[in-house]
Parts: sequence; structure tokens; C-alpha cells
Amino acid sequence: MTITVKLPSELEQSLRQQCAAEGRSLSEVLRDALTAYLAATPAAPASAWSLGADLFGRHAGPADLAAQRRAHLADAWAQKHARRRADH
Repeated sequence: MTITVKLPSELEQSLRQQCAAEGRSLSEVLRDALTAYLAATPAAPASAWSLGADLFGRHAGPADLAAQRRAHLADAWAQKHARRRADH
């Protein structure tokens, strides 16, 4: 793969001098620099799915909770108030 990179003239001059001093090509030095940069860069953050994969499916509740949400809410409300009445 060929890539064109625009460098400030001072950086280009320093790079060329370093390559000449080491007897290495520009491409070789740039490949090594990019390899080192990418190795030092942290991996992409984990996705929400991978972070919670061990938790998904662990909740035990009514299978039809979304479809019957109003009925479940009414039942929960009634149970809460029944306990309150029993405590008084």
C-alpha cells in the first residue's frame, strides 16, 4: 500500500537526516514508527454488549413483562398497598 503523508519541512529534513545516518529507507523508518505507535495505543473500548454479556439473561421475571406491563404494574401496586394496610 502506498500512502502520501504531508510533513512540515523541518520534520521531513530531520527524518531524512536520521534515515541517512542509520542507513535505512524512509519507508522502513515510517513502518517501524507506525508499528510502535499502534502497539502503544490502547485497544478500542469494549462494546456495551461485551461488557454486559455475562449479565444478559440472568434476570428471572415474567417473560411477558413488556406486553403485560400495565397488568404487572397494577399487581405490584396492589401488593404494595395491601402490605401497607396489613401493617396498620
